Amino acid sequence: MSSIPRPEELQDDPDTYVGLDAAGAERLARERGWSAVRSLPPGAIITMEYRSGRLNFEVTDGRVTRCWKG
Repeated sequence: MSSIPRPEELQDDPDTYVGLDAAGAERLARERGWSAVRSLPPGAIITMEYRSGRLNFEVTDGRVTRCWKG
């Protein structure tokens, strides 16, 4: 049985986005190759499936307070 091909994971450190304004962080993420960027309010209920190529931002008062891949 052959394996399912998976896209290569971006080697971008999510911590570099913390503290940036949300719009600037999203623009930077797309420039760095992220195909999907998701901005969420604190405590948002989200699905937990992992998607390669997606970057998640938790945004408070227009600033990224937390960032993670998938």
